[in-house]
Amino acid sequence: MKTFLAKKETVQPKWHIIDAEGQVLGRMAVKIANVLRGRHKTTYTPHVDTGDYVIVVNAGKFVVTGKKDEQKKYMFFSGYVGGESYRSLTEQRTRNPQFIIEHAVKGLSLIHISEPTRQAEI
Repeated sequence: MKTFLAKKETVQPKWHIIDAEGQVLGRMAVKIANVLRGRHKTTYTPHVDTGDYVIVVNAGKFVVTGKKDEQKKYMFFSGYVGGESYRSLTEQRTRNPQFIIEHAVKGLSLIHISEPTRQAEI
């Protein structure tokens, strides 16, 4: 029996809707990263984009474990001397909750390096 390798022409991506309400951030990010890369399919081939599209609803209603709400910080840099600023997870959740999920997914996958056109829509 021959090994099946997916081809770019035969892959037909689908849309997945993920509800973030009540889900743990890290576990949800792993699921999203696997769907974006296509790891959930039996036709997964590492060198071919076999991934699907993802839409996340209720992006601000995810859950984190431990004391991450107070302790986790996101660093932003303006490019100027002394232009560093930090935001906690709770502050970032009120300002822009989709950034938190995008940041977590990008840290788990190489999809943002290999295929810049495919990203989660949050």
